[in-house]
Amino acid sequence: MTRATVLLLAGLAVGAPTALTAQTQNGGPFTIEFYYKVKWGAAEEFWTLFTKNHLPILKREVEQGRILEIKVAAPVDHATEEGRWDYRVTLVYKDVVVAHGEDPTLGAWLAQRFPDQDRYRKEEQRRFELLLAHWDLPIKPVSIER
Repeated sequence: MTRATVLLLAGLAVGAPTALTAQTQNGGPFTIEFYYKVKWGAAEEFWTLFTKNHLPILKREVEQGRILEIKVAAPVDHATEEGRWDYRVTLVYKDVVVAHGEDPTLGAWLAQRFPDQDRYRKEEQRRFELLLAHWDLPIKPVSIER
């Protein structure tokens, strides 16, 4: 399943059709929050692998103009286990089409950036093994004016 399909299905599952429709029609920026809940004691290892293998991809998308902004947050205090998350990565895409589209040059770039593809795949697999949960939440702006 492609990244675009996964993102679209995740968005539909959380009631995002209205946000998708509104943002598709106006062609403006499209925001998705990615939440990561890491196994206890593994947050540092997860973050090391994220910054080593995934963050360069996101930064490349910023350089290409596909992503307009990257923000990362972590809670300062604790929450209940069911509501706990360790990292929130907010990506503001140029538009909904870019957010759900594939970059046809990514494969070649990954091969060049990470020449040891076997190691890269193993590290990415490990990064996801460290997770207890991961969810993607497309969001829309809400006006506070009436």
